[in-house]
Amino acid sequence: MDNSSLSHCRWKCQYHIVFIPKYRQQILYGQIRTDIREIIKKLCEYKKVDIIEGAVCKDHVHLCIRMPPKYSISQFVGYLKGKSALMVYDKHPEKLNKWNKAFWARGYYVSTISNITEEAIKQYIREQQEQAKEEELRRK
Repeated sequence: MDNSSLSHCRWKCQYHIVFIPKYRQQILYGQIRTDIREIIKKLCEYKKVDIIEGAVCKDHVHLCIRMPPKYSISQFVGYLKGKSALMVYDKHPEKLNKWNKAFWARGYYVSTISNITEEAIKQYIREQQEQAKEEELRRK
């Protein structure tokens, strides 16, 4: 079983996240690309988030992560984009725009990842309901 655990729960929370630089500028190459990879790895380690797969492309970042359920995905993406922008500006002050301090665009894309289909979950719930009805009938 590839589930992880916290003190009182077992979990498998996986997400696919995509975010882009402001105005989708094609600036993620060369040394800045290498630095962003290292920054994202470091920030994920701080929060105990596992990077399953990731890619820094010229105009966007893809991440496939496994994250504890104690964090909301919006909190984590906000943390990741906010801290990484500050760290990029520390290493590359020439990228800082004096009028606008935003490095990443405001939005992002996220989807959950699972090896269980929606139909399998529906079937499981139906089976659980049927089991509950059978147990209720046995008690009577």
